[in-house]
Amino acid sequence: MGVDFQSFIEGLTTAIQPMNLLWVLIGGFLGTVVGMLPGLGPATAVAVLIPITFGMDSTSALVLMAAIYYGAMYGGSRSSILLNTPGDGSAIAATFDGYPMTQQGRAGQALTISAIASLIGGTVAIIGFILLAKPLASFALDFGPAEYFLLLVFTLSAIVSLSKGNMVKGFISMSIGLLLSTVGIDLQTGVYRFTFDIPQLSEGIDFLVVIIGVYAVGEVLYNFLNIDDIKKEKSKVGKKGITREQWKSSKWPMFRQGPIGFLIGVLPGAGGSIASMLSYTTEQQLSKNPDKFGKGAIEGVAAPESSNNAASVGAFIPLLTMGIPGSGTTAVILGALIMLGLQPGPLLFENNPDTVWTLVNSMFIGNLFLVVINILLIGLLVRILDTPPKILYPLILVLAFIGTYTLSYSIIDFYILVIFGVIGVVMKLLKFPVAPLILGVIVGSDMEQNFRKSIVAHDNFINILFASPITITLLIMTVLSIAYPFIVEWVKKLKQGRA
Repeated sequence: MGVDFQSFIEGLTTAIQPMNLLWVLIGGFLGTVVGMLPGLGPATAVAVLIPITFGMDSTSALVLMAAIYYGAMYGGSRSSILLNTPGDGSAIAATFDGYPMTQQGRAGQALTISAIASLIGGTVAIIGFILLAKPLASFALDFGPAEYFLLLVFTLSAIVSLSKGNMVKGFISMSIGLLLSTVGIDLQTGVYRFTFDIPQLSEGIDFLVVIIGVYAVGEVLYNFLNIDDIKKEKSKVGKKGITREQWKSSKWPMFRQGPIGFLIGVLPGAGGSIASMLSYTTEQQLSKNPDKFGKGAIEGVAAPESSNNAASVGAFIPLLTMGIPGSGTTAVILGALIMLGLQPGPLLFENNPDTVWTLVNSMFIGNLFLVVINILLIGLLVRILDTPPKILYPLILVLAFIGTYTLSYSIIDFYILVIFGVIGVVMKLLKFPVAPLILGVIVGSDMEQNFRKSIVAHDNFINILFASPITITLLIMTVLSIAYPFIVEWVKKLKQGRA
């Protein structure tokens, strides 16, 4: 797709019309607020607001829904950083260093770098969208079951390999997550697996229930055991301005991981969760001092935040060029666009170029709005930390239970939530890494289905590994990611021996 500069300028003119600017502002703000609420996320927000779009023209409706989407990407990390409670799956990585920064009295800086990283990731992705939409859509079509399977294997291997000193625990955690993903009806055979004759488990365990249980409920239960210490830790919020040294250590992670998030977002079904996790692990492996990650490293917030916002922009490429939703939220948007009379696909750029380019320009404007809104809100948000723990923790539990109930309106989810809350506490006490478990639950089902499809298509496992240049590349990356920690330790020992 060559860039049609005349259509681009016309789209910019439409995007800056007062009514469209208002929709961008409203959508971005609503997305930010909803993104902070555990269990809701952008897909729910877009679905709830679809009736509002019925009286709007299709371009303004698309602008509003897109603003809600990337606004939620900004908002999801707010509760991750302040309360260790991810708003949705794509905000998990923000807890790894964002919450430790809050505990160290640096919540303001964590929220600031998160907003700046989201702006940079979104901007990089928008430029990528303008220049590469059609070629990347074609590349995404080259991903069959074998390629998807090895992409997910690589993502899991990268997150486990960073459980340094605890790789066995990381592997156990990941295995538990993969086992949990098998609960429910086998999509290929129709057999019920591990449901214990509970009808509500036939569709499996929603990974958001696991996330909310392990992080929100688990954190609350753990903090109640240490409530006096927690109260002292959270008395200082710190300044929101970042230092020159912090910017220096964060700028390249933000610019590096934006393109990675964008490319992952282009792949249908990959989404912000994989993008943010992969970016975090990649940045830790590239770091000269990887041991500081997980202890309040500011680049550990910047990298995944840049990546997940870029992924939300990338998800629009398969939606608009092929009519294939790149994420759960774009699936909702696809249905809304069809109802509004727009048919996403190859002809959309020719038949409705004004709509596409208005959307692209509105994304850039929306990201500028959102970074300002989120930085201005820091003073208000950090006041949450002044709330007495005896009030704050029950409030978090209430939000967790409400968010869980809205997922499927099932009481069974409450029991699952509590079970995973207890599991979260036990894992924290035994120092088991939580991230591999969460990622295993998120990708397990897709990984299994793509593996089984690959076996049918390629006859055996060896053929899957060498099915295409993409699978070979991903296989090499997987081996390198597993070997990396051992190579680093070996090099350190060599240097110590020479010294």
